[in-house]
Amino acid sequence: MSYFLCLVLLSIGLYAILRKRNIVKIIIGVVICEYSVNLFFVLFGYKMDGRSPLYSPDQQITTMVDPLPQACALTSIVIGLATTALLVGLAIRIYEKYGTFDITKIKNLKG
Repeated sequence: MSYFLCLVLLSIGLYAILRKRNIVKIIIGVVICEYSVNLFFVLFGYKMDGRSPLYSPDQQITTMVDPLPQACALTSIVIGLATTALLVGLAIRIYEKYGTFDITKIKNLKG
C-alpha cells in the first residue's frame, strides 16, 4: 500500500511537470517527485520491528534496519533542496525579465 502511495505521488509530480504551463506549478511538481523518491527510499529500508543500525557488542544483531537507504534519502534531501533553490532562483529571474510565469507567453516573447 505504501509503495502505491509513492507511485501516486510520482504520477502527480510528473503530471504537474509535463502538463502545467506555470513555472511555479512545475517547481511544485519537481518537489513532489523528489519527496516520492525519498519516501520510496525510506520504505525500501524499513524492516518490521527493526532497530537502529548502531553496533553494540553485547547485543545480537538480528533485526537491524538497512542504513544505506537512509543515507541515500538524506543525500537526496540535500540535493533536492539545492535543486529547488536553483529552480526558484531561475523562476524569479525569468519573472523579472519577462513579467510572467507562463511558459507559452515566454516562448512568444522576443528579447
